[in-house]
Amino acid sequence: MLLIKVRYQDSRKFIKLQDGFTFADFLNEVHSRFCLPPETNLHVYDDTETEIDEDILQDVLNARPNTSLIIVRRENEEILSDATSSSWTDILSLSHSSYELDQMPERPYKKSKTEDAGAEAKEMVRSALKQTSGGDAVLAEYSSKNTLSSEMRRVLVNILVGHMVEMHGRIPTRNQKENYALGVVTLFPSLKDPFSKKGYEHFYDADSGTGYIAWRLKTVQRNAKKRNKPSISKRSETGLSGPSWNRCSNSEQQDEDTLREAIAFLSHSTDEADILLKMRETFHYRHMLVHDPNKTTDILKTFPTFLNTKGLLNQDFSLLFSPETSSKLLEMWDTTFKAKIIEEAIGLTLTAVVRSLLLSANNQRDSEHCSDWDSDMATLLLLLHLLPPSPGKKVSKISASDAINRLVVYQKSRTSLERHLQQREGRQPYLLAVGRNRNQIEHFYIVLDKNLIPCQSDTSLGAFDELFKAHFVFNLAYDEALLHFFTFIQTTIYMIDVGKTKESPRVKELRAKLLN
Repeated sequence: MLLIKVRYQDSRKFIKLQDGFTFADFLNEVHSRFCLPPETNLHVYDDTETEIDEDILQDVLNARPNTSLIIVRRENEEILSDATSSSWTDILSLSHSSYELDQMPERPYKKSKTEDAGAEAKEMVRSALKQTSGGDAVLAEYSSKNTLSSEMRRVLVNILVGHMVEMHGRIPTRNQKENYALGVVTLFPSLKDPFSKKGYEHFYDADSGTGYIAWRLKTVQRNAKKRNKPSISKRSETGLSGPSWNRCSNSEQQDEDTLREAIAFLSHSTDEADILLKMRETFHYRHMLVHDPNKTTDILKTFPTFLNTKGLLNQDFSLLFSPETSSKLLEMWDTTFKAKIIEEAIGLTLTAVVRSLLLSANNQRDSEHCSDWDSDMATLLLLLHLLPPSPGKKVSKISASDAINRLVVYQKSRTSLERHLQQREGRQPYLLAVGRNRNQIEHFYIVLDKNLIPCQSDTSLGAFDELFKAHFVFNLAYDEALLHFFTFIQTTIYMIDVGKTKESPRVKELRAKLLN
């Protein structure tokens, strides 16, 4: 086991690597621990500024165990040609000793065209705010909180769109709208979305014509009764993503005789180890089955072991992705997300439901709220309030409080579960929590097609982890009322299909607030 001290900007952490780790393992751990987008290009150097290639990292550490490694992320994926033309943007010091980053000599820095454009856009946005009533309040709030509330973000967008219309007319060009969006995240860097390509798509996404600036501009145009033909923007051709993406190829299938034998064995075996092994062997066939429109609804009939053997969802999900991806929620929840979600939720309108959830999330219960959800479930439900439902094709506008019932349902012990199943409709899975009260749950189940799949975990966070995974294992679309909520969980926490999944500006904005 190797323990490495890591410094990334102002943050310090330790990372652990197993003996015999690979170069890819090393970089994956750096991406994971510091929530860097997986596509971030990193280069490794030793303390003499000599680049370390992939095949000699182990040799360098073995020969010089006290060496200090430097990780450099390059702007625009540029390669260093010499010391004077370098553009070092992020420096990460990984040390086996007490070597400090501030001992390094300063490097000459050369501005790129992108930075010049960002600086100009930043000053344009700052000037617009200074010239307009309410702009000083936006600057003051960001200065004191290092973020903007939803209300102040609306003030910011209204001011900038007004300034844009005054300077460029009611139909500004794509570049002009992008310039304002760039100016926002340059002036207010904690509003930048670290997972999107440019960082400002939640303010304006040129490919889809969406974002806060685009929506406000359309409102201004409607109010001015401009009868312009709406422009048709091309959808980004990123392919399928999320639960609907078939991630296995037909070449990975077993022969039919072997499959029949394994499925027949599963129908009568009761040994958990044998069941896990045979389910692993039939994984590719099962994944093909759930992506066949004519067979997907028969999955629990073909593999009824899901209904009586715990842990199968976790195993299939790990085979679909990796054990590292599978463990992200449980590993990062307490250290990266939970406290920040609670802090952000304090700014929500304090309805009775939100007030109760905040008390439970902070483990502050009184006689009135003694039977509310435990801290982890309460925090997840606060996240749902931060990403409330939007009206869609199949669902009318409902509140976040109403949407809770689509995510988790409490059932008192000793009541008829069969009766509950018969009363529910729809194929989207949800959690059924059975216990004496909401913070003393004895069993969690995932309800799917009026069937109960027992959760391996007896904690609310672990059960929710399995519920999320069920969407991918069984090829199930997210409930439309929970779309923003589950999309955030998918891209921001599990980091699945980042850049390929369509995200609402609200999802990108919340990610920027929590990760910056």
